[in-house]
Amino acid sequence: MKRNGDGMKKMLLAGIACFLMTCDFTWAETPNFSETDWPWWRGAGRQGHAVGDQDPPTQWRDSDDGTLNIVWKAPLPDRGHGSPILLGDRVYLQVADKARQSQLLVCLNRDSGEMVWEAVVHQGAFDTVDKREPNTKASWASCTPATDGERVFVNFYSNKAVYTSAVSLDGELLWQQKLCPYQIHQGYGSSPTIYENLVIASADNKAGGQVVAMNRATGEVAWRHQRPQKPNYSSPVVLSVAGKDQLVLTGCDLVTSLDPMTGKTNWEMAGATTECVTTTVTDGKHVFTSGGYPDNHISAVAADGSGEVVWEVGTRVYVPSMLHKDGCLFMTLDAGVAMCVDCETGETKWKSRLGGDFTSSPVLVNDRIYAVNEEGTCYIFRADSESFESIGENQLGDSVMATPTISGGRIYLRVGKQEGGQRQEYLYCIGE
Repeated sequence: MKRNGDGMKKMLLAGIACFLMTCDFTWAETPNFSETDWPWWRGAGRQGHAVGDQDPPTQWRDSDDGTLNIVWKAPLPDRGHGSPILLGDRVYLQVADKARQSQLLVCLNRDSGEMVWEAVVHQGAFDTVDKREPNTKASWASCTPATDGERVFVNFYSNKAVYTSAVSLDGELLWQQKLCPYQIHQGYGSSPTIYENLVIASADNKAGGQVVAMNRATGEVAWRHQRPQKPNYSSPVVLSVAGKDQLVLTGCDLVTSLDPMTGKTNWEMAGATTECVTTTVTDGKHVFTSGGYPDNHISAVAADGSGEVVWEVGTRVYVPSMLHKDGCLFMTLDAGVAMCVDCETGETKWKSRLGGDFTSSPVLVNDRIYAVNEEGTCYIFRADSESFESIGENQLGDSVMATPTISGGRIYLRVGKQEGGQRQEYLYCIGE
């Protein structure tokens, strides 16, 4: 009997080995990056924090009277509202060029701003059949790319659907995956995120959205998660919260937590309004949501699956994402107000008028917050829970919708300027 058992065991092991040899297992951990890289929307930590020991300028100028702390500025074709990402000596960002009917990923030299290459991701009319334009706060290139260090991933709306595409570091289109049909309401601006061997993207819309996880190397779909038939604009984000990694989405009247590897629902609950734009942040226990239609709200949701809304206030933080630091939430309201809120209670610690309207999200560098309004004024203030302390103000251009990227002591800011009666877009590198 033992001899027969040994034979069966050997046959079983041989069969398993043969099966494994025929399978294509592609695996990779979530990539690590240097402190000077900014690999995806809101940075490597996914929370809008610039990392490392850096001291970016608090003053800059580009005017007829001369420049101050402007390392370079690079003209960009047409328009986009997405932020740049950084990898090594390269800068990547998305552009929609109506003149050429092209949606592009462009690559710039990080030291000089010179164009290295541009990759056409979609060619042809990218507006809808009825020629409906997106909301004025949107564009046809409002997403921020993501990189795994080997490829760059981009989301675009094209031909009545949303696609995620992978581009090589040399500008070659590697693969393209359709997420789902998409019905334009305000626009599309959800950015991809990376987790383990997957790139994950979402496309909430009135026709019924989906969250889709794809193999980074091949584009093969690992899982799909159906979403409600409601408009929504927030980006999915993987947070380490309540003791595990959770893929969190807000909006569609829900706060949703998925297992990022399988797409299975960890928990889902009411706690957000229908339309959200912000990307949520966490203090390790709560998920903080905010939105502006049909109701204004900020809420703290327990991320342990208990379904508890710990607190909720009717403050309008619709588009700019919030920051968490030392038990407080720091934010810029759409209407031009800086605010600090206690994470545990929702109590307002302080509030101060800035100016203008805000679409761009604030970025935290050590104890300083950089926040740029739609008119191109950057307000720098202290991330202090006790009181508002202004550090400086700077004006650049006359139109800013994109969030600045801050790394290696430099600020990379997408700016629109009126020149000769026409709008020209630039990417600025600000540094000493």
